[in-house]
Amino acid sequence: MTWLAETAMLSHGWRRFHLLVAAGALAGLAVPPLFVVPALFVAFPIWVWCLDGAERLRGWHRLFGPAFAIGFAFGWGYFTVAFHWLGSAFFVDGGMMLVLMPFAILALAALIAFFWGVASALAHLLWSHGPWRIVTLATFVTMAEWARGHVLTGFPFDLLGYALTPNDEMMQITAIIGVYGLTLVAALVAMTPALIWPADGRSLSRRLLPFFLAIGVIAAQLGYGYNRLAGTISTERTDVAMRLVQPMVYEHSDFGNVDPVALIDRLLMLSDMRMDPADQGLADVTHLVWPESSLPFYLATYPEALARIARLLPETTTLLTGAPRQQYEPGATAATGPPFNSLLAIDTNGEVVASYDKAHLVPFGEFLPFGETLAKVGIRQFVPGSEGWAHGDGRRRLMSLSGTPMFLALICYEILFSGDLGDTAGAQYLLNITNDAWFDGSIGPAQHAHHARIRAVEEGLSLIRAANTGLTFATDPVGRITAAIAPGQMAALDARPHTRLSPTVFAQVRHWPLLIALVAGVLISLVVSRGGGRRRPR
Repeated sequence: MTWLAETAMLSHGWRRFHLLVAAGALAGLAVPPLFVVPALFVAFPIWVWCLDGAERLRGWHRLFGPAFAIGFAFGWGYFTVAFHWLGSAFFVDGGMMLVLMPFAILALAALIAFFWGVASALAHLLWSHGPWRIVTLATFVTMAEWARGHVLTGFPFDLLGYALTPNDEMMQITAIIGVYGLTLVAALVAMTPALIWPADGRSLSRRLLPFFLAIGVIAAQLGYGYNRLAGTISTERTDVAMRLVQPMVYEHSDFGNVDPVALIDRLLMLSDMRMDPADQGLADVTHLVWPESSLPFYLATYPEALARIARLLPETTTLLTGAPRQQYEPGATAATGPPFNSLLAIDTNGEVVASYDKAHLVPFGEFLPFGETLAKVGIRQFVPGSEGWAHGDGRRRLMSLSGTPMFLALICYEILFSGDLGDTAGAQYLLNITNDAWFDGSIGPAQHAHHARIRAVEEGLSLIRAANTGLTFATDPVGRITAAIAPGQMAALDARPHTRLSPTVFAQVRHWPLLIALVAGVLISLVVSRGGGRRRPR
């Protein structure tokens, strides 16, 4: 490892760039559901050692110079591995889209890596000789992760903190500090091996102390999680009984290629199927749930759909289904503007009694930033809808149906936003409908599902998740899966949400402790860097 440390510190130019891309790619193996966590302890020290040897230039090169390139290269490798599964969506259209796939993934990874490049440059401005330098870098990396989760609507997939949630026990710490707080912890512990090598005349025990402290932090995380799981008692609700349908609808990729009659046949058959001889079908079900994109057509184009749904539903059952919804101005007879990606509540009379329109749309997936300009060169969003999709009102996520407790409706990507789900204080459970069929055969659906489970832990709320092709499951308020359908299986699942826990620490204080920690990290870095420990310009 001494050789690796010295190689990293003395490398420069393209040799250093390639080393960092490889190190970042290695770190990317720690993302869910791969969870090769030891890779972080090998990869992140290389970033630290490269900054130790980075040239200190003047002018604008101080920000967009070698230190920026170091963080950018590491991030490019990391996000290329972490986001490689997004390329699966290109197989839907095939043809030229497959040719563009590697370039699109590399371009997206480069765009996100920009945040880590800026973090690296800012950290280098406050760089020092001693062990505090890993606090400096970890602080700015966490700030960068926060920024990419919020800037331009945010893209918070694979935040670094998820790497430290490979099992139910380690997930529990997010009930206190959230995944962004865990990102700071992950960055700090992963960088501690950089303090072991090179020796620089220090004793072995002194060099190993930070690393053993890091192992102690992880052990404490495990211990806390074990005790929390053992001491948490949560029971199923008796006032809600749900049937989740996993229908394997692939017609979503082309609105013009939908046979609504056959599709409704399939959905109704799955909804009313008997699981065992004692099964009463929908007789005891309060909520029938069809996932996002279950109805890839406007209900107005097939009015008989509502009548057929009404004939299926018992008096006490409401259907919650994903469907596109056109928007109309008062008095208008034609749609005005792009449609919504919606969750519709349909009662036994076939009437839409409530709806929620997705507010957090996926950039380039459901809406096209700078759409008019990019459309001229043939770039469009992945999800069908030539005009894109309209943003809904996120304040309407809290839904209440007659005689049943309130729940928070979240469509697909919206489950990713830690601390920004909506009115969780008024909700009794989370309902997430999603369509991950675009990414079948990749790690994407499992990764998305894991992120969703972390939201349940953070909020202390049970999660009900209905996915088109998987993963469909229910959890208790500490994220343990209580019922599930195997991915790729056309089936239905009966599940009940659990009673909510008392508000978690994270639900009460949100990101304020993290903000205080980040401010402290910057102040410490300022003090240490001004104390004479900065490296001499080269």
